[in-house]
Amino acid sequence: MPRVVRPPLHRLSRFICRSLTISFLCLGILEPIRQSSAANAERRFDSSLNKTANAFLDRRAIAVDKLQTRADAEARTAQFREFVLAAIGGLPRKRTPLSPRVVGTLDEDGFKVERLIYDSLPGFHIPANLYLPKSGNSPYPAILYTPGHYPVGKLEAWNLASNMARNGIAVLAYDPIGEGERLQYFDPGAKKSLAGQPTGEHSEAGVQIALTGDHISRYFLWDAMRGLDYLASRSDIDANRIGAFGCSGGGAVTAYLAAFDRRLKAAGVACYITSFSALLGTIGPQEAEQSIPGFINHGFDFPDWIEAAAPVPYAVISTSEDMFPFEGARKSVNEARRIYGLYRAGKNLEWITGPGRHANLRPIHSEIIGFFLRQLRQSDEAPTLTQLDAPPANQLECTSSGQVSTSFPGETLFSLNRTAAHGQVPLRRSIRSTADIASFRDHVIHEVRALTGAEAKPGKSSLQVTFGDSSQRNGYILKNLRFLSVTGEDLAGMIALPSLPGKHPAALLLANSASGDIAREGGELDLLAKTGNLVFAPELPPATPDREAPKSELLGPFSVASLRAQIVGKTLVGLRIDDAIHCVDWLSSRPEVNPAKISGWGSGAMGIVLLHAAALDPRIREITLDNTLISYRSAVESPVTRDLAQSVIPGVLRQYDLDDLMIAASPRSVSLISSIDGGGHPVDAEIGRKELSRVFEADRALHCPGRVKLVPGGAGGPSHPDNARSSAN
Repeated sequence: MPRVVRPPLHRLSRFICRSLTISFLCLGILEPIRQSSAANAERRFDSSLNKTANAFLDRRAIAVDKLQTRADAEARTAQFREFVLAAIGGLPRKRTPLSPRVVGTLDEDGFKVERLIYDSLPGFHIPANLYLPKSGNSPYPAILYTPGHYPVGKLEAWNLASNMARNGIAVLAYDPIGEGERLQYFDPGAKKSLAGQPTGEHSEAGVQIALTGDHISRYFLWDAMRGLDYLASRSDIDANRIGAFGCSGGGAVTAYLAAFDRRLKAAGVACYITSFSALLGTIGPQEAEQSIPGFINHGFDFPDWIEAAAPVPYAVISTSEDMFPFEGARKSVNEARRIYGLYRAGKNLEWITGPGRHANLRPIHSEIIGFFLRQLRQSDEAPTLTQLDAPPANQLECTSSGQVSTSFPGETLFSLNRTAAHGQVPLRRSIRSTADIASFRDHVIHEVRALTGAEAKPGKSSLQVTFGDSSQRNGYILKNLRFLSVTGEDLAGMIALPSLPGKHPAALLLANSASGDIAREGGELDLLAKTGNLVFAPELPPATPDREAPKSELLGPFSVASLRAQIVGKTLVGLRIDDAIHCVDWLSSRPEVNPAKISGWGSGAMGIVLLHAAALDPRIREITLDNTLISYRSAVESPVTRDLAQSVIPGVLRQYDLDDLMIAASPRSVSLISSIDGGGHPVDAEIGRKELSRVFEADRALHCPGRVKLVPGGAGGPSHPDNARSSAN
């Protein structure tokens, strides 16, 4: 096999780590730019995916317009529920014991509050407050109250829940996942979440859960359904008069619940309903549990949540200056009203509106309570409202330590998902011959395209490149360039052209930054160029990080971009694969390049992209991965992950892992420098060999031992891959 000349690996590894650190620090310079949401909404990356989304939404509108009967609407609802259940991984098959226990009672004016804990799954504890009226006769009608994304969780419900109870409606307010006393990444030493705010908790958990083919929303929906189970189990609650309310993130959960649980007799969804055509042009997708992969490209939009609940009484509750656009809510309500009309239940859909920004509900508490009084108590009386000061937090909390994880250790989303992953072992084909490897490669290519959404075919594109400034270096010319990405972005890049004439080996260099320090003297581009390679270092999309600060520092700078891609059936990995293959097309066409000697170098998240691209493109003859994830399964096994959001491929572990890509790349060489696990920690040689045992077994069967090398980083690392035999299989 022809071998590309390569610089010392340990020097390259150290520099990549330094340059990536500097690149991330430089993101702070872009903060003023990210603050302008109007400008960022027009970024070409967003616009490209928005264009894709709008095409699907236009087709959806045509399909909805064709619904003319209740039977039509019910058939569409059945399709909607089938899709959602498949997309989130279904729901648990068994309603396990709730094991409720009341841990205390708080006596208040006109109502009392029971502090309790119950389980939605065995060992998965939910702290909750049950507000019970003191007046009237039991059994009482009741509301399941899902708080929004507030760190205090159920304590947020105090004002509305206390007034509900004083008006004769019981309220069960519980801590959603990642809020209140139910943090999933609680650090007892720091007494706070490792993932930051609730949106960070949800999105961090969403990364790991997506890899197994499930979706974090299944756990939110199941929690809500078990809340209904608990209410229905009580003799002082009327199981035939149960409704649900939630605002913001709680509104999303309530919308999910109303679409799937027919026990609900009324639903109030606040500050969540809008339309994707409005949302994607403004703040865009916000976090994991509200971003179901494939939702838009399968033909669905916000009003489908309302319509799936028909003809149940439903209140869409909106504030005029909400970040979830008000006009989007108007559009969705208007559509849903027509569908409710097909059920002859047009009066069952109300739109309650009020002034102010997101979650500013106090001015319309009377209207919200009045809706539930009409639907659950058949009362047209105006509700009475009293402003009651909330008690100290510890009087409503259900644990002595403030967290179930320390007072009542049990399951977390991490442990539940890890257990689920252990039961999802993809079919591992035996590789014994060249025929086996050819069949296996075809299988892997099919799954990569299906899961990532990658579409580029090697040799089928023509990259549009514009050259800029150039400078003379020792042995090569360095040129800046720009090229058009598959997302429509005008991206930057650099190319190092050897000074000597003739055809040269080429290297595609993929790093998290393709500008600045990456090209300085002694950097990876410089090292590759000085050893005779023509080097192309393109920037891959998106060109800029998420417009807002990360939901959690654990997520990295492209988590929202990844969600935006997923809801239209794409992935950030897949979009980057397409650009990488187009870059190889361009390299192969250049007269200075020997197309039989093209190698690929990828660091960090871009190493995952390179490995996928190499599985699809045999022209990448050698592959080097630096500081790259050793396996997706290691991410599921890590209590926390770091900077993995941009590399999420929903359902990947049901079909393949990174070792399968390495096998599919056979007989091409693969070098792994300073591999990391899902938590970003270095992988030692023993663990690395275990993770890649299937690769080494296949290589031995195919008589190519040493093809895949594990190369330790740092000053003690080998100076050339040929010296890494002791780290190989």
